Amino acid sequence: MTGRVRLLNDATIQPGQYILYWSQMNRRVEANHALAFAADLANQHGLPVLVYEGLTCSYPYANDRIHTFVLEGVPGTEQKLKKRGIGYVFHLRRRKRDSDDAFYRLAADASAVVTDDYPVFIAREHNRRVPAKLGIPYYAVDSSCIVPMSHFEKREYAAYTIRPKIHRVLDKFLEPPPAIRVKRSYNGSIPSLHTPVTEERIAELVAACEIDHSVPPSTEFRGGSRQAMRRLRHFLKNNLRKYASKSSQPSENATSNLSPYLHFGQISPLQVALAVRKYAREQKLIPDEFLEELLVRRELAFNFARFTSKPDSLDNLPDWARTTLRKHAGDRREWVYSRDQFERAGTHDALWNATQREMLLRGKIHGYYRMYWGKKIIEWSATHEDALETMIFLHDRYALDGRDPNTYANILWCFGLHDRPWAERRVFGTVRYMSLEGMRRKTDVEAYIREVG
Repeated sequence: MTGRVRLLNDATIQPGQYILYWSQMNRRVEANHALAFAADLANQHGLPVLVYEGLTCSYPYANDRIHTFVLEGVPGTEQKLKKRGIGYVFHLRRRKRDSDDAFYRLAADASAVVTDDYPVFIAREHNRRVPAKLGIPYYAVDSSCIVPMSHFEKREYAAYTIRPKIHRVLDKFLEPPPAIRVKRSYNGSIPSLHTPVTEERIAELVAACEIDHSVPPSTEFRGGSRQAMRRLRHFLKNNLRKYASKSSQPSENATSNLSPYLHFGQISPLQVALAVRKYAREQKLIPDEFLEELLVRRELAFNFARFTSKPDSLDNLPDWARTTLRKHAGDRREWVYSRDQFERAGTHDALWNATQREMLLRGKIHGYYRMYWGKKIIEWSATHEDALETMIFLHDRYALDGRDPNTYANILWCFGLHDRPWAERRVFGTVRYMSLEGMRRKTDVEAYIREVG
């Protein structure tokens, strides 16, 4: 647990019925350092562990897609925890008028709270304001990164600055996750606020919630740790060997498609990295390109979010990018689209429209084309600020891997974050530009458009 655990208040352990683990972001049992820490703490004090997982109707852009994905993981989590003697409460807050105190009601009977250390979205705000309201210890544990966020003392400038720092300590952290064993099983009653979830009930539960019902579940992704492991096995068997040469070719379907599961914590990056290294050794493959994305690029995004007060602001761009964008803020745009036109995939560009339709249908855009998607929103928006707001809105509403450190880092990359200056041009200045002609040279654009169509 070296470097993973932060005590966010100065309270001491109090007499209670259990150690409460609040599963905010890492919605899984396996390879969960926070759950393992809660179990160790419970064992030290002769207590059982109770896991609380909640889903409210009031988060920004709450909709059927996100609700369904989260709920699909609940039955498997409950089953796995029960086998380990760990209690589980899942609470679905259906209406905004319903009470929003489930966590505090459970914390009232706890000796300590353990939760997920996460640098963006609701968990960041909860971890800032909740600890002071409790009279028991509130621990935040980093189980989202392989090398803990706290290992780095400052914000890193780019991949080339964080890469050697990660590789120097990687062997220390890239090891099998701690086993979760409790000495005392949870035998208490299940609180009345618990919402039973079965696969058959999910559509009914979603329909009963006061959320946006116009965004349907993904046509491609089903939630849960079992689905995540199924996709990991498919990637290892079918795609790892061609990842280096084909991952930037969307029509080849050579990527892992694990980003929604990593975002919701239904699979651990540690699980993925260990499985990839093991399979690559057995099959004599070189997994460096994939591990670069998982170990360097992803953790660079977490580093950015950890040391940034507003990770969704253009103020976070390097000086050169802010300077050049200011210089070109008033440049004439050949095409200007409204947010509604972008949302409806109503531009003149068939490739861009296909990327947006993929977001609308699947809840995810292929990573290489997502860069093109973002660059064109910059080119076709009235201002750079409008472009940023449009990208964040579309991710927040439709993407299963949105509201994530990678979301904000990748969006701001389109404006120059973690990049370098390029040739100067209209609207972009010296920020990297991407063209349809370049996409046609490097990828099979027509195959992608046909597939999404």
